[in-house]
Amino acid sequence: MTGARVKSFFIDYNIKRVMLDEFLANYFKDAGYSHVQLYKTPTGYRVAIYAEYPGRIIGRGGSVIRKLMTIMQTHFGLENVSITVSPAPDPDLNARVVAFRIVRALEKEIPYRRVAMAMLRRIMNAGALGAEIVISGKLRTERARYEKFRAGRIYKAGEAVEYMVDRAVAKALLRPGVYGVEVIIVKPGQRTPDSIELKPVKPEELSELKPAESGENQ
Repeated sequence: MTGARVKSFFIDYNIKRVMLDEFLANYFKDAGYSHVQLYKTPTGYRVAIYAEYPGRIIGRGGSVIRKLMTIMQTHFGLENVSITVSPAPDPDLNARVVAFRIVRALEKEIPYRRVAMAMLRRIMNAGALGAEIVISGKLRTERARYEKFRAGRIYKAGEAVEYMVDRAVAKALLRPGVYGVEVIIVKPGQRTPDSIELKPVKPEELSELKPAESGENQ
């Protein structure tokens, strides 16, 4: 396979993956959709879908999965596709899952402040280093505005964003109009750029430290 063909293959592959991800996110927010992984096999394609409620994507007797297979073959060009659906790992630390939770709560007309604070506590109790929730729209008046709820440390620039921060946006359709939801989660288990590590001091090093004589600084 030449370099041009390899480049074309990966461009086509990533376009399909992004389009598939957007399609699933739009249609399965009630299932707490998280993400999708697309694999090319010798016989076709394998699609791995992760969601908070896998049963809602599978459907009764696999009815929804069968429809998905038809859509993926006809609209996305995935030949001989096989689909697996699994629970999303660490849903409380998954920004997209949390964003869809907030959307579902807002569409049930639960007050946005109560929803945001409850989700913020849930994220932090799961071990997150920090979290931020932004809800925008006609929250109280006819004029659109936004409110921001945050806890812990938030990183929005620098190298830490690449490997520590998970971000997702979603929208809720309510009677006053469309509400926007943005969730940022700083995941645990990583060394932060501003963390400080104290070097242990050996006993022999302590003995070398001589106290200053009382008359030296007089």
